Amino acid sequence: MDPEPAQPLTIDQCIDQLTKKLQSADLFYGHGAVDASSEALWIVSKQCDMSPTEALDHLDQVMNADQISAAWEVARTRISTRKPLAYILGEAWLMGVPFYASEQSIVPRSWIAELIVNGSLEPWLPADGKALDLCTGNGSLAILLAIACPDIHVSACDISLPALAVASRNLDRHGLSTQVELFEGDLWEALPEPHDENRFDLIICNPPYVNSSSMSALPPEYHAEPALALAGGDDGMDLIRQIIAGAPNYISERGALLIEIGNEYENFKKAFPQIPVIWMEVSAGDEQVLLIQAEDLRQL
Repeated sequence: MDPEPAQPLTIDQCIDQLTKKLQSADLFYGHGAVDASSEALWIVSKQCDMSPTEALDHLDQVMNADQISAAWEVARTRISTRKPLAYILGEAWLMGVPFYASEQSIVPRSWIAELIVNGSLEPWLPADGKALDLCTGNGSLAILLAIACPDIHVSACDISLPALAVASRNLDRHGLSTQVELFEGDLWEALPEPHDENRFDLIICNPPYVNSSSMSALPPEYHAEPALALAGGDDGMDLIRQIIAGAPNYISERGALLIEIGNEYENFKKAFPQIPVIWMEVSAGDEQVLLIQAEDLRQL
């Protein structure tokens, strides 16, 4: 077993040493942290009972022996198991908001979160409006919507009861169990029959969209997550076909459907060449998240 560093250490020094330790291992990042230094910050802040942002404001604070030992043990577990750090810590951060994380659902992450927080979706979210988070998983996007727009009602559904248990825990954590309503079922089957009073102004969805070829090549970190939350069939479009087919029944007259498709841009264009799409700009580019307006959905 590798020795722990000489003590005492400041938060900054511990982050630096943990970064080097993680960098020396064959790890994959992308489950809430983009690189080794981000994961090191995440590990250290958790042991110091701070958010990652708070830790950056206290880099000169000296850590005690128990905190350093615990941080080192988390890093050892991360390296030996190749599990996403969120599962080891039981917590993930998305757009500065903390969420409970467990292997019952995918680690909180989505480019849609950026669009919620930066206000890009507000044109489709009227006061007292209704939004739906389809394939909600851990509930993080539904929660970010509710926080950003406290005057709307949010519905969220998923086929996985274990994932909904995680979502329910996150709703309780943020005091949003009244504003956000959870439904269990397979896509549209989870929801009440649509009528004039319960259609949605905005439907967001981060569905399983990884094509079968890419699924087989995923790093171990992804295989620690439920395959149900990732696998999208041969071309990644299996669930997206069902989502687009059913959306016109559930969307309001001036509503919109927002879908994350990740790296499946070419497969989407091939599967839906006839659909007018607005590509939304996110930090990863403008081919990862698309928006379809209700009027275009109804012409299909």
